[in-house]
Amino acid sequence: MSDIFVVKLEDVYQRYHRDGKLATILNDIDLKVRPNEFVTVVGPSGCGKSTLLRLIVGWERAKSGTVRIDDVAAGSPNRDRGIVFQKYSLFPHLTVLENVILGLELEQIRFLEKYLWYPGYFRRRKVWVKEAMTFLERMRLSEHANKYPHELSGGMQQRVAIAQALIMKPKIILMDEPFGALDPGTREDMQVFLLELWEQYEMTIFFVTHDLEEALFLGTRIIVLSPYYTIDSGEAEGAKIVMDRKLPGPAATRVKYSPEFNQLLEEVKLRGFVKDYKQHISEFDLSHPDSWKTV
Repeated sequence: MSDIFVVKLEDVYQRYHRDGKLATILNDIDLKVRPNEFVTVVGPSGCGKSTLLRLIVGWERAKSGTVRIDDVAAGSPNRDRGIVFQKYSLFPHLTVLENVILGLELEQIRFLEKYLWYPGYFRRRKVWVKEAMTFLERMRLSEHANKYPHELSGGMQQRVAIAQALIMKPKIILMDEPFGALDPGTREDMQVFLLELWEQYEMTIFFVTHDLEEALFLGTRIIVLSPYYTIDSGEAEGAKIVMDRKLPGPAATRVKYSPEFNQLLEEVKLRGFVKDYKQHISEFDLSHPDSWKTV
């Protein structure tokens, strides 16, 4: 297996000022992720899952340690890293089609060039529209291209948000509770739909969720962040990766009802979410082949 990693975090600490004190949120995070992995990230509320995504996308800088994308410092956000939130990031005054191509327009067209009708604008826009319609057709939304977000269901709006991210052809998609606001039936449909897109476009996905069943069903790898652990000198501050395990990979939805699935679900709960179960750092389950610790 070649040592090609699309994301690499080494000795990463993140700290914020809270109530006049410097609080550690992420404590010595080491992580290496290969292209086309589907990494699900779970952990107690406030443990730093969204912080981890912000570091990877480039919205934050680590207080110490390094975050590298394709072996280059992460730097500022760019089109190689797309992000999808729980709340649909759609502009209400734009149609579905206009929302999908907006990123391409913002990236490639300066304000004055657009409004001075510079040569080539309409030719480029025709290409973008054609590509956007291909995405919308793939997402079963082509007949809704000229509707506005408020005219769509929650699941349809989320599909538009995903199309908005995918049309930029990012190497990495970061998803922060993207299905959290959906009803159970729509949520399962979106899970299957996302897996189809992942296989088709060979993306690397980081998927944050509070739903452990969803995390185990979708991922090829699960990362459990937790502040509930001990070190030789007692209790530490900030979340560490207490579990990094390879998963069998996406399967039929019926796998959710298997004994093996439920056994793993209970282990994730115990290791990451039970406050009184404080494993020592030497007891972490870091069994994934690419899991590593630098200290």
